[in-house]
Amino acid sequence: MQLKILTLIFSEKKFLMKIKEITKYIEELAPLHYAEDFDNVGLLVGNYETEATGVLVALDTLEETVDEAIASNCNLIVSFHPIIFSGLKKLNGTTYVERVVLKAIKNDIAIYATHTALDNVKGGVSGKICEVLGLQNIETLIPKTNLATKETIGMGMIGELANEMTESDFLQFVKSTMKTACVRHSEFTGNSIKKVAVLGGSGSFAIQNAIHSKADAYISADFKYHDFFKAEKQLLLADIGHYESEQFTKNLLVEYLTKKFTNFAIILSEKSTNPIYYI
Repeated sequence: MQLKILTLIFSEKKFLMKIKEITKYIEELAPLHYAEDFDNVGLLVGNYETEATGVLVALDTLEETVDEAIASNCNLIVSFHPIIFSGLKKLNGTTYVERVVLKAIKNDIAIYATHTALDNVKGGVSGKICEVLGLQNIETLIPKTNLATKETIGMGMIGELANEMTESDFLQFVKSTMKTACVRHSEFTGNSIKKVAVLGGSGSFAIQNAIHSKADAYISADFKYHDFFKAEKQLLLADIGHYESEQFTKNLLVEYLTKKFTNFAIILSEKSTNPIYYI
């Protein structure tokens, strides 16, 4: 009996790990130095030396996300968007950001964010969109060299559909596949769609890159009124919504983590954090 108990204790202990072991593995996929200069990535709340009880993976960290982590016995939230972005000057619970941080600290929940570090990875945010849409022969839309390591990274991806589609059929396909209630698009060009550029999140800055890459369509989000004029009938712009364009990112992270930590709780957040509703 004693031997059995000792074996169980040893078995449980060998799967214990510190938060830094998990974040180190995440950074093999999305090194923090890949992030844009304006960004805030890494461990935002918590201590790297804390033993992890489980990981909840989410797109955003809200109060309900922290509640979900508590209910799931996860003391580490791996979030795509950073809850602390431009810094906190006070912490008294008057804003949703302050309330999230306070609740996380009170309940010993650590928060880690990947954001643009994962955006700049070939198999990252935009790569996942390509996978979901079934695009082939994918390449980086805006390649750049990381000065620290001389590695080629970059925002967005471009690939090809298995079969050409009409513009109308393509938009219906995107609406269904990307699970969005609304697709805002530019004027039809009259051409069929084969080559498609994608960029998760706010992607108006890459419209010209998509045009120069000879894309027939460009899928992204947060296009403003005047951005749609930039299409100039050279390609079809499709704004599918910010949340919708990044929604599969948490699936990507869960798939990545579960391959490494097979005997550890990696949980996909089931809650939608989309702040935009449609009628």
